[in-house]
Amino acid sequence: MPLPLYLLALAVFAMGTSEFMLAGLLPDIALDLGVTVGTAGSLTSAYAIGMLVGAPLVAASARDWPRRPALLGFLLAFAAAHAVGALSTSFALLFFTRVVAALANAGFLAVALTAAATLVPPDRKGRALAVLLSGTTLATIAGVPGGAVLGAEAGWQATFWAVAALCLPAAVGVLAGIPAAHDEHGATGKPALRTELAQLARPRLILVMLLGALVNAGTFGGLTFLAPVVTDTAGLGELWVSVALVLFGAGSFVGVTVAGRLSDRNPGPVVALAGPSLLVGWPALAVLAHEPAALLPLVFAQGALSFALGSTLIARVLHEAAGAPTMAGSYATAALNAGAAVGPVAAGATLGTEAGPLGPLYAAGLLVGAALLVAFPFRRVVTGAGREEARL
Repeated sequence: MPLPLYLLALAVFAMGTSEFMLAGLLPDIALDLGVTVGTAGSLTSAYAIGMLVGAPLVAASARDWPRRPALLGFLLAFAAAHAVGALSTSFALLFFTRVVAALANAGFLAVALTAAATLVPPDRKGRALAVLLSGTTLATIAGVPGGAVLGAEAGWQATFWAVAALCLPAAVGVLAGIPAAHDEHGATGKPALRTELAQLARPRLILVMLLGALVNAGTFGGLTFLAPVVTDTAGLGELWVSVALVLFGAGSFVGVTVAGRLSDRNPGPVVALAGPSLLVGWPALAVLAHEPAALLPLVFAQGALSFALGSTLIARVLHEAAGAPTMAGSYATAALNAGAAVGPVAAGATLGTEAGPLGPLYAAGLLVGAALLVAFPFRRVVTGAGREEARL
């Protein structure tokens, strides 16, 4: 894999840390800015919605820019939003900086996903995507727990400053590693924006985007409410929440790495194995959650399966959106964040049911089950088999 991919992954690490870090900072932010924890929680929703809406809009605006200045501009805007956020003394200003950061993140990721796919041969797109997404998985392993510890010791503002600082070496990496010229489609050979947007009418593309969103909804639905499962159901101390999150992150890193090596050549086995296993795994986690010896290994396994299946489906989005070379990354980003926005809402709605803290785990299983039901009739499309015969 070319060095620029790893430099892009460093930036994705900083952005992934920012996206997830508020889970450990909300009580302090609420206290410091004089709002309720529930109100502070809207910062997470603002970020996810900003990513969802911003990905196609920002990618469309930046499609005529050379990739290096586009990536650098988004990265510096992201860093500036965190610096202003750290200095915020009002919730409204902090909320605004989160929206700006989400838009910058969406733009960066949309361009980076497209750039990653063009830095390697077509038969290595899945592996390139795995390298890029490893930044997100490593953020869940090291960045988010580290940010929580830093916030507890030095205040939530210190975590914002740390994320901004992480962007600086990533910016140097973009300058050093990403070619300055336009991509291979250039100003003359690039399809018109209308042509690229028309790709969204292709049923095959809509299908894989929907499946990616459903699987990611299950992932974020289960992960967001993992803490009460660890403390209330399993009866473990608060420290074990960080342990469980690290295990989930470590599993996600393993899953995206292994799937990235397989999904280009033959994604069928990944989907066939990870899909049903993930479907069984979420309710199994709920049933066995009271046993820590079973809970923790299952958390690792669900992280691996979730990201193995999710990254494979997102790679399929890039393949199916090949006719939209400057917008394909935004379509993949939108699918990811549609799931990230919907999943926690759907899972959170189950907390008031008889299932209690285990409700989100069952909801995650239902979301994965819905994805498999939709995918089954079109399994040849999902796995990339029979591209000529399997026309929707």
